[in-house]
Amino acid sequence: MKAFIFPGQGAQFTGMGKELYENSELAKDLFEKANEILGFRITDIMFEGTAEELKETKVTQPAVFLHSVILAITLTDFTPEMVAGHSLGEFSALVANGTLSFEDGLKLVSKRALAMQKACEIKPSTMAAVLGLEDSVVEEVCASIDGVVVAANYNCPGQLVISGEFLAVEKACEAMKEAGAKRALLLPVGGGFHSPMMEPAREELAAAIEATTFSTPICPVYQNVTANAVSDPIEIKKNLIIQLTAPVKWTQSVQQMVKDGATLFTEVGPGKVLVGLVGKIDRDAITANALITI
Repeated sequence: MKAFIFPGQGAQFTGMGKELYENSELAKDLFEKANEILGFRITDIMFEGTAEELKETKVTQPAVFLHSVILAITLTDFTPEMVAGHSLGEFSALVANGTLSFEDGLKLVSKRALAMQKACEIKPSTMAAVLGLEDSVVEEVCASIDGVVVAANYNCPGQLVISGEFLAVEKACEAMKEAGAKRALLLPVGGGFHSPMMEPAREELAAAIEATTFSTPICPVYQNVTANAVSDPIEIKKNLIIQLTAPVKWTQSVQQMVKDGATLFTEVGPGKVLVGLVGKIDRDAITANALITI
């Protein structure tokens, strides 16, 4: 079975989407529509902007979303039998499988980015990568720290990202090293995503999600919150609202997709991060990157 997977924040690069824009009228029309919806020319930043400009949350999330979704729409062999996305990538996956329209998906991603930025400004928070420890050990260490710090991204065996209050994450990093972690280092991110620190953003985004039409998808989405196949629009909505403050169960999602028959994982969007993670989760998995087929 064909599984299509969609990357999240961090996959951006200068020049992303330019080849699509220049070689496909459909892609060009969609990019221009996005400029209108967002109220600024995101294409100028994507194609010619600096790495710093691309790092702005209000730019990064819509940019990665647009690159992934427009690439999927222009693929000649896009016939997904299951989809999944890492964090932000879940929105791309939901457009790709027909749950959300292109316009509604972009509006929600823009709202999400702005809400997360606001939440980051309320209280200092951050994330850190922990390498070389069992998930259970990371969870135990987080539970032992005073303050808010939780497991946030289950990326692959031996690679887990923690998230929460700045000081609590710093303390947790030291404790992780004492517990035998190969590395525990702070990440250059705007805040503590997928933790209770994002509660203000979750509340704001929830209202927008509830007001948006979700259709029955053409294939199941394996959502970050449950790591299970979901096709019911009401359940998809509920899980998407929870996602901002809940961990990304990427390892568990890929494992479940393999159990359910996934034989080829194709990453759609900038970068190759997800196919790398899939290879570490299941060494027998066949992976590929979507190529522009114009």
